[in-house]
Amino acid sequence: MTLANARHTARPTSNTWRVLFASMIGTTIEFFDFYIYATAAVLVFPRLFFAAGNPALATLQSLATFALAFFARPVGSALFGHFGDRIGRKATLVAALLTMGLSTILIGLLPTYASIGVAAPVLLALCRFGQGLGLGGEWGGAVLLATENAPPGRRTWYGMFPQLGAPIGFLCSTGIFLLLTDRLSDSEFFAYGWRIPFLASAPLVFVGLYVRLRLTETPDFQRAIENNERVRVPMLTLWTRHARVVLLGTFAAVATFVLFYLMTVFTLSWATSALGYTRRSFLILEMVGVLFFAFTIPISAAIADRRGRYAMLIAATLGIIVYGLAFAPLFGSGSAPAVLAFLAVGLALMGLTYGPLGTALTELYPTAVRYTGASLSFNLAGIVGASLAPYIATWLAIHYGLAYVGYYLSAAGVLTLVALLLLANSASGGPRQEPGTTVPIKTTATGLTESPAPLAGSNQLAGVQPSGNRSNVTVSR
Repeated sequence: MTLANARHTARPTSNTWRVLFASMIGTTIEFFDFYIYATAAVLVFPRLFFAAGNPALATLQSLATFALAFFARPVGSALFGHFGDRIGRKATLVAALLTMGLSTILIGLLPTYASIGVAAPVLLALCRFGQGLGLGGEWGGAVLLATENAPPGRRTWYGMFPQLGAPIGFLCSTGIFLLLTDRLSDSEFFAYGWRIPFLASAPLVFVGLYVRLRLTETPDFQRAIENNERVRVPMLTLWTRHARVVLLGTFAAVATFVLFYLMTVFTLSWATSALGYTRRSFLILEMVGVLFFAFTIPISAAIADRRGRYAMLIAATLGIIVYGLAFAPLFGSGSAPAVLAFLAVGLALMGLTYGPLGTALTELYPTAVRYTGASLSFNLAGIVGASLAPYIATWLAIHYGLAYVGYYLSAAGVLTLVALLLLANSASGGPRQEPGTTVPIKTTATGLTESPAPLAGSNQLAGVQPSGNRSNVTVSR
């Protein structure tokens, strides 16, 4: 029995649980940092970091800084993805966590517009860019850490652990804002209380670093080193050989991003400004809704491992399209039970699409460009689907009504559905490798191996055995 087979057939060990915990704790910290900014962008920054006089304009400017991180994330994907595919997953994940953590702590130390004028929003935007840079390198590496240690038939289950970081991070960030709301007066909160969540990320970052520094490299990447599979410039290889997959992977994740940021950032802003909800009351409703998000992630992962990643994603996307048509009647009613049902259903759909998404995106790429490719698809989807979603939804709601916000969500769902159907067709239409069969690969003049890109949705290469100028790749499914 080979080492790879032994790993796949063995029961979960303490090291397995350490890997899964490390993948989840890192994304929890990263999303905690990201969400406290999202909450502050609605509740705090319009008042403290932008010129007074026009609250609506200040809110839109604040949401623009929120969007900035999504444009930084593909840069982070390219930067951290390069080193993740060249030197390893572990060291790159540590660097990504440090980048995100330091940027968040600095936000908590920034002077406001009243102190330094226009320099305040400029510095805020720079720190926000740093947050996006770190998160751009975090997500893909965390998913790879889990899935590249997964046994056959359990890839989505392992891959959902870093996905759980999103609802856990949201609950922690929202919980700390609620605690501050209860303990502090408005004047105290805006004077210093809003800084506490940003500074509180410091000990969390140290915990994440401690856990990740104790990890070893993933088996897939170790095999890539042993068999000289790494490429010199992963981003170049990605765009020259996998451009279509990158674009389809991007649009396959768009509806996920639109849905989540409508359900969190936009709804919080609209409920507190137009529907008469207090900050505290609506944050509580959102926290209840996010429990449904957390609950449906493992459900969707289990179904995806049994029925297929694309079947699960397509079903969830159809649900999102229908849900968009009910957006205005449920949310616009203003009734607390109706709004709670609206949040619960929307965030449950979010869990159903988010659970299998990480594994589905990583399976689109070979090991040599997997970190870069999965990260880039995910974060480009963030630009298309999330960066301007709160801004667009606010504009649509003001000028045309909430119904058009729902149509916007349904349109994003249709776009994602088309991409998923194309990927699913590619996965089922091409030649599929059976376990134990081999695929020839070539060695280039530079000594780097080139192998055919895996089929979309297929499992990745389990091992490589060099043999002269051509090698046989054993595929395990």
